[in-house]
Amino acid sequence: QVQLVQSGGGLVQPGGSLRLSCAASGSRFISNSPMGWYRQAPGGQRELVAAIVSGGSTKYADSVKGRFTISRDNAKNTVFLQMNSLKPEDTAVYYCNAALNWYTFKPGDYWGQGTQVTVSS
Repeated sequence: QVQLVQSGGGLVQPGGSLRLSCAASGSRFISNSPMGWYRQAPGGQRELVAAIVSGGSTKYADSVKGRFTISRDNAKNTVFLQMNSLKPEDTAVYYCNAALNWYTFKPGDYWGQGTQVTVSS
């Protein structure tokens, strides 16, 4: 059974930092697949924030380039999202995803439970 378990998130002031983690288990294929983070703001659509393949190549949404960094520890089957210089518009529920399409950004079928990130003074 594939599981993606997220941790991190919370409330932070504008300009602050947070780190999200996503631990994958249950399938070596899933653990080695392209993984990423999506977010969904209230009333908005779910959008890709960042993605990474097992070899380390990364992609970012334009809105987070230079502020967010995605990384993965293949030995621990864990993906991280380091978020710096956070803005109120980054407020959303963030979801980890596995087996996403690297070329179309269509998400895979495997999701973490979601974690709230709120940026507010």
